[in-house]
This record gives sequence, C-alpha cells and structure tokens, in this order.
Amino acid sequence: MMIDPLYPIIDHPDWIGRLGRAGTRLIQLRMKDRPEAELRVAIRAAVAMAKQAGVTLVINDHWQLALDEDARWVHLGQEDLDGADLAALRARGIRLGVSTHDGQELARALSVQPDYIALGPIFPTTVKALRFAPQGVARIGEWKAAIAAALPEGQRPPPLVAIGGITLETARACLDAGADSIAIISDIVKARDPDARCRALVAVTRRRAPAATA
Repeated sequence: MMIDPLYPIIDHPDWIGRLGRAGTRLIQLRMKDRPEAELRVAIRAAVAMAKQAGVTLVINDHWQLALDEDARWVHLGQEDLDGADLAALRARGIRLGVSTHDGQELARALSVQPDYIALGPIFPTTVKALRFAPQGVARIGEWKAAIAAALPEGQRPPPLVAIGGITLETARACLDAGADSIAIISDIVKARDPDARCRALVAVTRRRAPAATA
C-alpha cells in the first residue's frame, strides 16, 4: 500500500475542504479533550467533507466513533492500542496507523500489522508534551531498516510517516531520508497564509511520484 507524501493534521473539520483545494489528499482529524457529543458531530461532518473533497480522512484516537460514523482510517497512539477493538476495526475494513518512538513501541506496532507506522518527534515540537527527545532526520533511515529487519522475508514493510516539528524547509530532507510521508501540524495551520503554505508543501513533497492512499 502506498501513502500520500503530505499528511496534514488538523483540529477542526473546516480545514478539510480548504486543504483539499490546496492539493492535500490525506488528512488526519485530531481533536482532544472534547465532549463525546461534540466529537461525534465533528467526525460525522469530517467524513462527509472528506468524501466531497476527495480526501482520505484519518481519525485520531476515537476508534469507536470512527466505526459509528463510517470512517475508513484510524490512527492510534501506543496507549490507545490497549482499549481499541482492533478486530472490529479490521472486520469493517478500517485501516490503521500507529505511533512509535522506540524499539519496544515499534515491536508492538508491528504486532498489530498496521497500514502505516509513524515515527516522531523528528524535530522539537510544542504541539504536545512528549516523553521522547527529538529523533533527528537520520533516525528515519534507521527506522526503515529496523522495520524491514523485523518482518518475515518477502513481507512488504508498511509505509513510514515522519512527524514532529517538520516544516516546509525540512520536509524534503525527511522524505529523502526515507520517510514515505510527512505529517505536518503547525507549519500549515499556524501559517500566516495556510493555503499558500499547503500548496508549497504539496509542490515540495510531490517532486517524486505521488501515491495516494486507497
């Protein structure tokens, strides 16, 4: 499975159409600390907007609501794997991304056969407090090798998403180091002109052949 090289992460469905028009084809909705009723309304709206915009939508954490609202992708952190009904997600054909930061987390992620693996933070980030220091660009290639080495011979490795502090200026270095996709948060949504910034990132990340998620 291939994955789009640009992966914005947003905190409200209203970004979907806007970034879709700027050329984005893969977006994660990440909403934290909201009442369930508000989350349900937002996820329902996001699913509809993504279909209209031709965007692949990934729901962060809220796997049960993703099931209820017919989302097609879910992203889970390590702590979220504990309570998630992975069998139910797979039975519905929902694809899964999993966060990793160290070798133990990578082994656990691979054990659930994810559709992509995320590694971060690559650079310092203020989006959320993390227990892990910045990984650095060189770690991307190391992670790709570790993933391939951990899989049975002949099994295709899942795509690797780099995340954490990545900007327009560092995006290309992350892709050249081996990332299949780069997750971007602040560099788009906090930009003076988010639409222009997104278009610039689309251009930079698609210098090699683009490949969208199914």
